[in-house]
Amino acid sequence: MTTRIDNLKLLNFASSIDDKTIEQAKETAALSFVHPHVALMPDAHYGKGSAVGTVIPTVDAVIPAAVGVDIGCGMIAARTTLCHSDIDHLDRAALRSSIESAIPLSPGNYNRTTDRFVFTAARMAELEQQAIDDDVDLSHSPKWREQLGSLGGGNHFIELCLDETNRVWMFLHSGSRGVGNRIAQRHIAIAQKLCRRWHIELPNPDLAYLPSGTVELEVYLRDLRWAQAFALANRAEMMDRFRQALAHWVGHVGDPATMEAERINTHHNYTVREKHGGKDVWLTRKGAIDAHEGVRGIIPGSMGTRSYIVTGKGHGGALCSAPHGAGRRFSRAEAKRRFTEADLAAAMAGIEYRHGAQWIDEIPQAYKDIDVVMADADRLVSVDHTLRQILNVKGT
Repeated sequence: MTTRIDNLKLLNFASSIDDKTIEQAKETAALSFVHPHVALMPDAHYGKGSAVGTVIPTVDAVIPAAVGVDIGCGMIAARTTLCHSDIDHLDRAALRSSIESAIPLSPGNYNRTTDRFVFTAARMAELEQQAIDDDVDLSHSPKWREQLGSLGGGNHFIELCLDETNRVWMFLHSGSRGVGNRIAQRHIAIAQKLCRRWHIELPNPDLAYLPSGTVELEVYLRDLRWAQAFALANRAEMMDRFRQALAHWVGHVGDPATMEAERINTHHNYTVREKHGGKDVWLTRKGAIDAHEGVRGIIPGSMGTRSYIVTGKGHGGALCSAPHGAGRRFSRAEAKRRFTEADLAAAMAGIEYRHGAQWIDEIPQAYKDIDVVMADADRLVSVDHTLRQILNVKGT
């Protein structure tokens, strides 16, 4: 379904959405520099500043808080040459332990050394050079190198999955870690300070923006590009480590790269220059993926439910975008009130995962029904592969 809300510049693609999220999206759509309209994705839910699952096209301005504090957060998926029969007899707990050893989990947990894996140095050097070329100040994050290849917490995860033909996929969700957060917080504060100085009235301070023609926007966009590059590299680094662990687990002889058949690496929290409604705009996808015609994308379900590899259909009303996942139904605090560790164990039956009460807020029931989300997204993407996880790794 698609509905225009109150004749505003706001199109809603979600059949299941609460009033609080709608009101938040109305505030964003009412900004004078939004063009042609704001699009609410099928998984949209209330967020900080603007709703998660919002696509925001802006002319001559960017809203740093709409991009969010996890700049470049997104998904990476890799199809392997393995089938379920190749791994069904193996101990999944051993693979989970190996992944947890190779990839630091949880907020604030970084790599002890940066030279454990031979492929890390090239990525680090590329990011260092980009920072030099673009004059990106990283003095606020002296340990950004140690963060490369770390997962984080919250809804970030690593999974081993099977598709509809029982082929094995590696799958993970993460972003720009602490360094991206520092970059975001710095520029959100600058935007808010400038809007106060210019006496700009806003529905809430997290809609503060940086206008074109200012040094502040130029610096933000340079820093933003670096953080988005870091997020892509961070996911690629973790995927290479995951692949190495998988190769060792199955007894693969030779280069682990030969086990990989295809790879997709996509953002779902970012800003990019695109053309919509006849104008060049800064398009902010806050919890949304690029779904231009022919573009491959990834839509994960919640912990314990299906995920999807998709191809975009280029729907203009949706600003060539699609949902980024199931979308939260209950806040983390509400999920912990409603559900128990036993409920989580029941939902995760048959899946290897780290048991514990600390993951109750990620229980599948805390998220929207992914089947409803995908039905709403039918005009936005076509489904290439349906994945079901058999192993899950999360940070706290």
